[in-house]
Amino acid sequence: MLAFPVRGQYNMKQKNPVPKNFTKLPRPTNTELSILEILKDLKTGTVRQILKRHNELHETQAGYTTILKIIQIMTEKGLVEKDVSQRPQVYKPRLSWKKTQQMLLTELMEKAFSGSAKDLVLGALSARPVSEEELEEIERFLDKIGEGK
Repeated sequence: MLAFPVRGQYNMKQKNPVPKNFTKLPRPTNTELSILEILKDLKTGTVRQILKRHNELHETQAGYTTILKIIQIMTEKGLVEKDVSQRPQVYKPRLSWKKTQQMLLTELMEKAFSGSAKDLVLGALSARPVSEEELEEIERFLDKIGEGK
């Protein structure tokens, strides 16, 4: 009998466990984004590992079932995937942290800056003080993309 993975589930033993026809992922809530950031550092994690890290980072302590429910919702949304080949189940982000950031930035740029990358960047740079190191890194990036044209 052939078995197809349920959306959000994968088996680490498979070569290419993620189907290519996923629809656009929904924007994560602030709590979901916090869990994705934890998974960015952990790479993969069980509910207990995620809970432990969450409670180390936040004043408000969460319970096991709260984190489990949020991760279940994130799995249904396609934001995280669970490895069904092992117990306890291990979760990993669906997208890399960089791709998640790009998704959020693109949405913000479209909604708040009428699609203008220039306005987004100028708005970000004027929103708070920027360190010398950050400015130098921005200049290097701009020089690099300028060379590609």
